[in-house]
Amino acid sequence: MKITYYGHATLSIEVGGKHIIVDPFITGNPQAAAIDINTLKADYILLTHAHGDHVLDVEAIAKRTNATIVSNAEITSYYAQRELKAHPMNHGGSWQFDFGKVKYVNAIHSSSFPDGSYGGNPGGFVIESEHKNIYIAGDTALTMDMKLIPLRTKLDLAILPIGNNFTMDVEDAIIASDFVECDKILGYHFDTFGYIEINHEESIKKFFDKGKDLMLLKIGESIEL
Repeated sequence: MKITYYGHATLSIEVGGKHIIVDPFITGNPQAAAIDINTLKADYILLTHAHGDHVLDVEAIAKRTNATIVSNAEITSYYAQRELKAHPMNHGGSWQFDFGKVKYVNAIHSSSFPDGSYGGNPGGFVIESEHKNIYIAGDTALTMDMKLIPLRTKLDLAILPIGNNFTMDVEDAIIASDFVECDKILGYHFDTFGYIEINHEESIKKFFDKGKDLMLLKIGESIEL
């Protein structure tokens, strides 16, 4: 499993011969100006919620690649009405895709499209695939529901927001890593705007002091599990 960070909360996941894009917000992010969305491969697009900084490039990528959009029922209905392929889910449900099993789990946030349309309830994803399991939290506060995840899934990586203001901060993300029982963390949703700038060295040290590994990738950088 290869995971590439494209800034903010945008990820590319290569697994089982398939390409997955998570929350594509690239063309509106000056920090990701070097990334050309027309070069990105996508069989699936996973969306945690409908805010513009998570869905800006969905239609452009989906129309070019014919990717299937996976999200809650309201978000997938929105895109299905625009004649894009979509697979609806809701909290607690899972589905076996050709790259692995995906479960849609709770997140505490808000969700509406830039045009004001209702975006349903926000969520996160647990992906079980090729003997590697990951949790993509999406935009969320710390929630006790995270404790449910390790009851079903042993995680190899947790991808957590750490920018504060709109989501958890670093301290809450450390607690979240305890809740999901995973000490290997990929931080995201930081530095894009002034509201969510973080001190990288300090954040990494706070995780390290708790016996945990926080990875902060540069835009375009990848890791392999």
